[in-house]
Amino acid sequence: MGTYSSEIFFKTSRSGGKGGQNVNKVETAVTGFFDISSSTFFREDQKLILLSKLSNRINAKGQLFVKSQTHRTQYSNKDEVLQKMAKLITNALLKKKARIATKVSKATKEKRVESKKKKAETKMSRKKIRHDAD
Repeated sequence: MGTYSSEIFFKTSRSGGKGGQNVNKVETAVTGFFDISSSTFFREDQKLILLSKLSNRINAKGQLFVKSQTHRTQYSNKDEVLQKMAKLITNALLKKKARIATKVSKATKEKRVESKKKKAETKMSRKKIRHDAD
């Protein structure tokens, strides 16, 4: 699947869901474990990024884990684990575009002031008219 797939080890277990009687006998669910810190595929800075961004998917041993049990075959679930892992890692390593700060246009400012004036006028018209006795 990927060039780092040799660093991933898999654990199988019985899966729930589709499969009929097969579900109770065959271990089709697959969990993939990838030890980010001992990986030779990533630089140290990339490892730090992965560890921080994927912290909710990393277990106590420091391994990224992904589980799949949607398919009926162990092979398909293994394939899906690799795809999910690859997607997680690539998305975590993508740099977000820096937001360019923009100024509020003159027309927008004027529009806002006008709406505030209109609202104030509406509220003023709702007030009861008081006649002060002199």
